[in-house]
Amino acid sequence: MTDVVTLHRRDPAPSPAHPTARSTHLRTAVTAVLLAALTAVIALTLRAGDNKSAAGRLLAGYAVAWALFAAAAWTVRKVPVRAATVLVLVGSAAVALAGLTAQPRTSNDMYRYAWDGRVQAAGISPYAHPPAAPELARLRDQWLFPTREACEGWGLTHTRNGVCVRINRPTVPTIYPPVAEGWYLAVHTLSPPDSRHKPLQVGGAVLAFGTTLALLRVLRRRGDPRRAPARAALWAWCPAVALEAVNNAHIDTLGVLFLVLALGTATAGTRRGALLGAAIAVKLLPVLALPGALSGQRGPVRVLRVVGAAVATVALAYVPYVVASGTGVLGYLPGYLHEEGYEPGHVRRFALLRLLLPDAAAGVTAAAVLALLGLYVWWRGDPDRPWRGALLLTGTALLVFSPSYPWYSLLVIALVAMDGRWEWLTVTLAGTALYLAGPLLPGFPVQACAYGAAAVAVITGACLRPRAGSPRRTD
Repeated sequence: MTDVVTLHRRDPAPSPAHPTARSTHLRTAVTAVLLAALTAVIALTLRAGDNKSAAGRLLAGYAVAWALFAAAAWTVRKVPVRAATVLVLVGSAAVALAGLTAQPRTSNDMYRYAWDGRVQAAGISPYAHPPAAPELARLRDQWLFPTREACEGWGLTHTRNGVCVRINRPTVPTIYPPVAEGWYLAVHTLSPPDSRHKPLQVGGAVLAFGTTLALLRVLRRRGDPRRAPARAALWAWCPAVALEAVNNAHIDTLGVLFLVLALGTATAGTRRGALLGAAIAVKLLPVLALPGALSGQRGPVRVLRVVGAAVATVALAYVPYVVASGTGVLGYLPGYLHEEGYEPGHVRRFALLRLLLPDAAAGVTAAAVLALLGLYVWWRGDPDRPWRGALLLTGTALLVFSPSYPWYSLLVIALVAMDGRWEWLTVTLAGTALYLAGPLLPGFPVQACAYGAAAVAVITGACLRPRAGSPRRTD
């Protein structure tokens, strides 16, 4: 009996590690399956058609992709760091490759990029002439200026003098800042002849994946290394990245990469300012991150270092183009800003404010709100997490202006990945819903409903965040 009892006592109990390991493997497998489904849905959605002929199918496919993205982002939180990192990188590459499976579907901005690169390669400033100018006729080809078809179809327009062109606003000069123009020239120079849209899309995929790498590095060094993969996944797997950064090849992605590197620097100094200036010289929107970059910096020396470096970088980037084009380097930018008053049609600027205020007061109120919020972020922001204030100001600006261009929110997606406040992703969903569903529902207040829902989600998240972020008991 004693031997039996002794043997019984020595019999090892089932190790609790086994069910945990099984659970971990299961979560990893589920996340991988969700990523595979997400990749397939994005590819199928992009092959369904463009936003003119198949807006409903695009919207439905996009909704499914976002649901799969949300599920994958949830399950990866419980995956071990090493396995999660591999999933983030593989998933980022897969989602980017899915964006390469079709030509641009919802925006023709990329054709202007290709044209600007071609013009610069010919030794001509992109700010000197509009695409339809006779001075540039020798640079035209059948791809961007088709002459063998009826000039009917997605992205094709006629100029007043009968020129058929794929480029939007072909009668005005470019609006893009100099670092963006440098990217267009670099892509054109490295592209094989007659490669058309694919090099710019591949460039977008490289920038999107590079941003994923930058986010992982920054979050490991300046955040919680255990949460870094799950945070980076909010950018790496986001369907908006596949659609806007890769398929449409929007130049905003280059500015996003510079901004992540800027806010990821350890101190607010010259390096942060130079990187922020590079982001602004890609597209003006990153200027909204300046107060965040200065979070908690009350000393004039550090403030001047950041601001001075940013201004100097922008100025130096413009120098070669000023030499070539003089004051014409602004291109169509002033006209574009006037045009983006949104008044014609179903989209209006300051849509949410106009629900509460007279039209004349909406613009003044918006400027006051953003100015006060910028001062608050600068003065009271967390210097160890400059991206938090940048997200608050940038996301609020998009809510206030309520644009119909979802690619503007690529900046918000990267800042969400840095800060973890996922509720701000609803701003991206609002812009996409407005862009795709607006033409399908004429007369319906899509803009107010979409951005109103996003505002409610953000406010709700802000109210619940302290409770959700309270310390948890650890055994």
